[in-house]
Amino acid sequence: ARPPPGPAPPRPGGERAWARAGGGAVGAVGDELVAKIKERAEKITIGPGDDPASEMGPLITAAHRDKVASYVAGAAAQGAEVVLDGTGFTVEGYEDGHWIGISLLDRVHVDSDAYRDEIFGPVLCVLRVDSYDEGLALINASPYGNGTAVFTRDGGAARRFQLEVEAGMVGVNVPIPVPVGYHSFGGWKDSLFGDHHVYGNDGTHFYTRGKVVTTRWPDPAEAPAGVDLGFPRNH
Repeated sequence: ARPPPGPAPPRPGGERAWARAGGGAVGAVGDELVAKIKERAEKITIGPGDDPASEMGPLITAAHRDKVASYVAGAAAQGAEVVLDGTGFTVEGYEDGHWIGISLLDRVHVDSDAYRDEIFGPVLCVLRVDSYDEGLALINASPYGNGTAVFTRDGGAARRFQLEVEAGMVGVNVPIPVPVGYHSFGGWKDSLFGDHHVYGNDGTHFYTRGKVVTTRWPDPAEAPAGVDLGFPRNH
């Protein structure tokens, strides 16, 4: 006879290599923006990866879950407002999974751990700036330059941003500006190692061993007698 079924095993988690980690709210729009993000975040369904209804799964290890939670726990002490606290989240029937809910941190300072470190977890940091120029300076001051995005209805502002921002991938009204495959994925500054990106033309160059062949052939019109190459002869 089979033993009685025990608790469901935890589902393994994967880890995405890219996600939006921070956002800068310009001017008075910040309060409305944070409220909208909070409203949407609270509706996201978190569950096992094999459930089609799940929009977000667990983290990859318990140690990583605890590390992500530590940023949320320390955010208030470093001057941020914890709008949503996703720590302590569990999924019924899968209590042993490495779960964490979505956290939203507002008014984050540039010298806080949550802003300086790459968290790799569902934590969004919102920074407040008073103008476009201040927001641009904030981005360009970062030692990293993987990717960035601007959300605007002003084409002039979008054009200025894509030319002035120091990042390898830029989105205009696109939150995660990872380009299609024939363009290279990768950033600038400390977000790039080496002098080539991952794929696209750079990837082809990286994985290709070049061969240069230099040739020189005599003029077919100078072919010796008895050799007819179909070209006019000089003799």
